[in-house]
Amino acid sequence: MSATKTIKDLTAGTAGGVCQVLVGQPFDIVKVRMQTAPKGTYSGMVQCAGGILKNEGPLAFYKGTLTPLLGIGVCVSIQFGAIEWMKRFYSSRNLQNGTGGPGGLELGHGQLFVAGAVAGIANGVVSGPVEHIRIRLQTQSATNPIYKGPWDAMKKIYAQRGIAGIYKGQAITLIRETSGYGVYFWAYEKLVQREMRIKNIRRDEINPANAVLFGAGAGYVLWAVIYPIDMIKSRMQTDGFSPATGQKYSSTWNCVKTVWKTEGAGAFMRGLGPTLIRSPFANGATFLGFEMASRMLNA
Repeated sequence: MSATKTIKDLTAGTAGGVCQVLVGQPFDIVKVRMQTAPKGTYSGMVQCAGGILKNEGPLAFYKGTLTPLLGIGVCVSIQFGAIEWMKRFYSSRNLQNGTGGPGGLELGHGQLFVAGAVAGIANGVVSGPVEHIRIRLQTQSATNPIYKGPWDAMKKIYAQRGIAGIYKGQAITLIRETSGYGVYFWAYEKLVQREMRIKNIRRDEINPANAVLFGAGAGYVLWAVIYPIDMIKSRMQTDGFSPATGQKYSSTWNCVKTVWKTEGAGAFMRGLGPTLIRSPFANGATFLGFEMASRMLNA
């Protein structure tokens, strides 16, 4: 398993991550605001987005972008580096066992899910703190912000709570990443396999538009599985935002029980609208960026 190939995968993954952030960030800030606001704050995503535009201006939709642009670029790079390494590992094993078709390349359902889950775990080590800082910046007051930017947020959180503060919400993040990326990459790769099999073509011959469509489909599968988990993660990472609000939740499980008791089942799906709108664009752009960069690097 060539180190050169892994470096190319990481580079192509970074390209995918940058595409994801630039396309998805405005939708994401609306999602996070709706997830973390008290019940009844917003009547819907249009009112939330309109309020952000009116009170904070158009650039507010890219508030906290520096952190995800750097961090998510790294995260997606890790995701693709890990998934491609796992795919090569399973392909090699399939070849030895005489399974998986020519070259052992057609991985099974379980192999793809496990490969995606491993990619999610690897990604979660970085995505946890990156998303924590991003969410803090996205949800702080525009008129009296606690943090001046991502580095200021990291310094202040570390000074107050140490490394545990930076990794706040990490347990629920790892649950989300493992389950989510297991189904995410499974869905995408199965669609790619089907396209290659039906048209009898190589991966690099797949129409780029189909990479966008497959990525969009995989994104919907991802969010269908992880959205309630993501909502709890957002709540945990904004809990104890300031001395004025204090800390509401003693643990992840306490957060789940408290939200269910005080806000009902609907709270676990709050903010789903902008996520469903964002998902095909952001995930389609991610896979398009990765596939196109891979083709260029391997040409």
